[in-house]
Amino acid sequence: MSVQIKVGPPVITINQGSTFMVTDQRGEIDTDSEQGVFAGDTRLVSFYQIYINGARWQLLNSSAVSYYAARLYFTNPAVASEDGDISRQALGLTVTRSVGDGIHEDLDITNYSLHPVRLVLEIALRSDFADLFEVKAHKLVRRGRIATQWDEAKAELVNAYTRGSFKRRLVYRILNSSSPPQYANGRIIFEVALQPGQSWHTCAFYILVEGDHVREPVYSCNTVLGAETELDRLQADWRAVATQLTSANEDVYRTYRQSVEDMGALRLYDLDFAPDVWLPAAGVPWFVTVFGRDSLIVSLQNMMVHAPFALGALKKLAQYQAKEMDDYRDAEPGKIPHELRFGELAHFKKIPHTPYYGTADATIIYLITLHEAWKWLGDPAILREYREVALRCLEWIDRYGDLDGDGFQEYKSRSSLGFEELGVGYENMGWKDAEDAVVYPDGSQVHQPKALCELQGYVFDAKLRMAEVFDALGETDRAATLREQASELQRRFDDAFWMEKEGFIAYGLDPKKQPIRTIASNAGHCLWSGIVRPERAERIVRRFFEEDMWSGWGIRTLSSRNPAYNPFAYQLGSVWPHDNGIIAMGFKRYGFHEEASRVARCIFEAASYFDSYRLPELYAGLPRQPGTFPVQYLGANIPQAWAAGCVFHLLQAILGLQADAPAGRLYVAPTLPDWLPEIQLSQLKVGDSVLHLRFWREGPDSRWEVLDRRGSIEVRDAPEEGAATHGARSV
Repeated sequence: MSVQIKVGPPVITINQGSTFMVTDQRGEIDTDSEQGVFAGDTRLVSFYQIYINGARWQLLNSSAVSYYAARLYFTNPAVASEDGDISRQALGLTVTRSVGDGIHEDLDITNYSLHPVRLVLEIALRSDFADLFEVKAHKLVRRGRIATQWDEAKAELVNAYTRGSFKRRLVYRILNSSSPPQYANGRIIFEVALQPGQSWHTCAFYILVEGDHVREPVYSCNTVLGAETELDRLQADWRAVATQLTSANEDVYRTYRQSVEDMGALRLYDLDFAPDVWLPAAGVPWFVTVFGRDSLIVSLQNMMVHAPFALGALKKLAQYQAKEMDDYRDAEPGKIPHELRFGELAHFKKIPHTPYYGTADATIIYLITLHEAWKWLGDPAILREYREVALRCLEWIDRYGDLDGDGFQEYKSRSSLGFEELGVGYENMGWKDAEDAVVYPDGSQVHQPKALCELQGYVFDAKLRMAEVFDALGETDRAATLREQASELQRRFDDAFWMEKEGFIAYGLDPKKQPIRTIASNAGHCLWSGIVRPERAERIVRRFFEEDMWSGWGIRTLSSRNPAYNPFAYQLGSVWPHDNGIIAMGFKRYGFHEEASRVARCIFEAASYFDSYRLPELYAGLPRQPGTFPVQYLGANIPQAWAAGCVFHLLQAILGLQADAPAGRLYVAPTLPDWLPEIQLSQLKVGDSVLHLRFWREGPDSRWEVLDRRGSIEVRDAPEEGAATHGARSV
């Protein structure tokens, strides 16, 4: 008999919009942990516990029941009361919470004994108003301007913090209580008397106040699921427009559905432009905000799910495109931002995230995303709307992204003010942005400036894509120049980054322009971009499946032979699902479809071990062996947007979907593995059309057919080259 293993963090996280709550499995919050109720990058609840007659309730079970709601079941220990002892397990306590702007909390107690009972229910709740960065860094600063007030008439506890123009407030309001609350010794107290079989109820609102912005709960008592709020309607609308998938492979089906759900769950409602123009947070708990790189990669992942998804990121990031030099924020004209924050440290400019521009790739990927959105949507108005933004991105690439004028992208931070131990001026500005992520083969750190290999690939891809864009806009001279630049970059890249002995792409170039001869996953992004010469591809692909890079649960970020390797480190040997999705797309592009499917299978199998088939941001890079399972990375964001989105990239690689809506076509090149013999996509939108496609395996071959089509898009087999995304280019 098989044993079902489920992996997940020892916390319960519920979120909606930019409000989220992280508790332990008891639903309680420890001040010295990373738990709490957060909004606007501020921890508004830093401590929470529930007591019966001064004793802790005994947890029976707890779980999130949706992305925004959780339910917890408790019973009582044996306790003494004024009316005599209450025997253990005589009572049941159910706590139900739902996040929607604010948080709604139900507490229900039932007496299952044969005797009347009288008890005291106590809720201890405190606020430290710590900035999210302080919580994450475990460097909490005690604030002396916190005031607490109990309003008996309103039955509400108010914790308030004011520092000049920065104001935050938590209102914990009691409603519908079966007995009146009191407040003493820092606790809200209820005297509860119950006859046998009788139940007692109260509910509470967590009202979160940021300056003049008040977040009141949208949910009422016992409406955890099936509510008809505006937030639920928007989530239902997202499910309705997303491409639907059916498959006999349960892991694929369930992981896809959960990924669609998570994508909508991360929606930042406060930043909506329109019902169908929005962008998600990068991840909960640490990245519930606007992120340049993350928003753009997630947009690329979602093209096959709902291509208009990209419009929110293109619009919001264009609004923050830098217009001037600002060393503190690492900003230069034309640069796309990395991260925007709203907490106290950002408010007083103690950190540069207002926004911070410490990313070397977002500006380049913006162009890739703009082009890909046009290819899926087919609307030339997108190109006209963002033409000037694109021109500024291209100018930034050539003028500021290339620090020394050698034709390669490098990064070096100029930010050196404030922030102290919380960090200023990111040491690493690629997607691997941990301060220790870029190492030499001996494990020592590479210092700035650094020219990472994937940045060159992104530029190559972006310039070829933008050449196609400018052709469409009638600017053929500009298009020709971009193609010439891409061709020259590809030639010089091969000379500078190819490591013949290793049969691999160098991690990057160090400050002396010497190859960083480290084996790392970044080389797979160069396959995705198409900058790699076709004759190099096979050796690169084979290298990824050697034991030091292939964990069995996916491709590691760093070779296990490197002295710096640590399977539990953030980017020094862990496995990142989105990284694997991009690499699989690269494999397919160069014709290595079996290898792409192998990566996909292991990621889907890993997903089956995680709670609710919800892929985390990353997991440990431990080797897969009989009796093992993927191991949780402590502090991983769950849900996380590009982890969820990697599922879409993996499927796009297997099916070979390539949209060309401006030409009225969708190309397909399915290479279904034996573990995925059939799959159907319905509500797939390309240009003016909605398609229902069926793919199936027939012997060693993969077939496809159009079951339904509304619109004029023609579906074709992909050309020999171009199975995944434009084909391996050699220009």
